[in-house]
Amino acid sequence: MDKAHSFQVKITVGTPIEIGHTGAGIRRVIPITGGTVEDLDVRGEVLPGGADYQLIRNDGVTEVVAHYVIRMDDGELIYVVNKGYRHGPPDIMEKLKLGEPVPDDAYYFKTTPVFETASETYQYLNRTIYVGNGIRRPTEVEITFREAT
Repeated sequence: MDKAHSFQVKITVGTPIEIGHTGAGIRRVIPITGGTVEDLDVRGEVLPGGADYQLIRNDGVTEVVAHYVIRMDDGELIYVVNKGYRHGPPDIMEKLKLGEPVPDDAYYFKTTPVFETASETYQYLNRTIYVGNGIRRPTEVEITFREAT
């Protein structure tokens, strides 16, 4: 991953664990089972074992907080905490919750990741702000991260 660029992460997800209505909203945990990272120059994989901790608030907004690790093809590791919001018309949000496909532009899904790495190659991630544009698929989440300029 070079400076001043964008890259795409495709995250595969498992069956949501529904905690239920906790007072603030519906709490869910979605296991992260793997995935890929791609840009023009480098590739990597999302390691299984992460999770997306969601709160579907009473106002219909879904707060997402995903924690996962990326292993780049060169072996370097990057820890990611990605926070954001997803919201849209109630019928669209219900379909997303049920894992049904919907048009990509039918809802809002933006994130702000924080990256941590010990790698010299990817040190710039520790000090650069990115914004993510997300798309929820039935078994996958696609996020395109763009460096904020």
